[in-house]
Amino acid sequence: MHTPLSRRTALKASGIAVTLPLLESMNAVIGQEVVASPKRMVMICNTLGLHPPSLFPNAPGSDYESTEYLDLLKNHREDFTLFSGLSHPDQNGKQPHDTEMTWLSAARNPGLAGFKNSVSVDQFAATQLGHVTRFPSISLSSNTQKSQSYTSNGVMIPAQDKPSSVFAKLFLTGNRQEVRRQLQRLADGRSILDSVAEQTRALKGKASAADRHQLDEYFAAIRAAETELVEEEAWLERPKPTVDTERPKDIADLSDLTGRTRTLLNLIPLILQTDSSRIVTIVIQDHGVVPKIDGVSAEHHNLSHHGQDPEKIQQLKIIETEILKCLDGFLAQLKRPAEAGQRLLDQTSVLFGSNLGNANAHDPKNLPILLAGGGYKHGRFIAHDRDDNKPLCNLFVDVLNKTGVETESFATSNEAVIW
Repeated sequence: MHTPLSRRTALKASGIAVTLPLLESMNAVIGQEVVASPKRMVMICNTLGLHPPSLFPNAPGSDYESTEYLDLLKNHREDFTLFSGLSHPDQNGKQPHDTEMTWLSAARNPGLAGFKNSVSVDQFAATQLGHVTRFPSISLSSNTQKSQSYTSNGVMIPAQDKPSSVFAKLFLTGNRQEVRRQLQRLADGRSILDSVAEQTRALKGKASAADRHQLDEYFAAIRAAETELVEEEAWLERPKPTVDTERPKDIADLSDLTGRTRTLLNLIPLILQTDSSRIVTIVIQDHGVVPKIDGVSAEHHNLSHHGQDPEKIQQLKIIETEILKCLDGFLAQLKRPAEAGQRLLDQTSVLFGSNLGNANAHDPKNLPILLAGGGYKHGRFIAHDRDDNKPLCNLFVDVLNKTGVETESFATSNEAVIW
């Protein structure tokens, strides 16, 4: 019989702070301390949707008849729930694809005059959890730095689209000179913020009420930035976790949609197991080229607007099949024992879906939403009213609470019932 090992005690050994994976000997009650795997949240958006007839079963329930797309995920049937009849209200924006901005925020009327995005669900969670990890959140993208992550001030957080750079930030430690430069950068940042704040306060006495309100928002952003700098400096002095994995190579070819997507997904188990972050988002975007996939001869975006052309639909389904195969492989990775014999998936809520229910018509209703893991009872297809959708934010609230972020509402949520 072994003596239980406290993860907290281990981290304090010899006065050195080290991030450790959860070990077998830590899975125990130590005095009044219960060592448990942290809860996580992963949000994945395929911005061009999924062909509805290939995805949704004819009837809901736990005995639903599988479909062409769900067959690709058959090894995980008991590990996910599929939803229909969910959406964000008032999503008819200025441009057909403006809903990409609001999939995680549910801000109304995207892109129209006076529109300002609101905080995305991942950033809401990251703010509530704070710097319990080196990175409160990580935003990834298969193409460009355009993300779906927005601060409380409606500012987009750039996504990271180069896996090698993400890996370096997570696991590679620079030399002392590089660390000193980074510390100086942080110090300079605080000095600049102090200077700007001082100058701006002088303006408040001369500003109108509307301007003072805007300045208050500006001050709030400065204070948040100052806090981030302090927290970032604290983590900079702690050793990064080590992983027995080679640094991934970036795929420069934009036509390799599945290769770029798979490489990003492969990073997530490393991020979660080392507790580098507990909030991760990925956006799978149009790459503006013909995907390098056998049987495909047109751009993904153009195929999504198939106009019911059977040949275009067939090519679109080939692309979406490859994306779902990436999801299948990702879920398989999370199901391997990685924390004291536990599966990462059991502690991680993985939400996969899209901002478009019918990309052919740019329809933001009846979104394809699949939720896996997170400790839920799965194995069901839950169909809500196609004409009177329930807010997707109802599900967001449920996932937030499962992730340890206690809240009764988020954005357009209106009730707790979603299951």
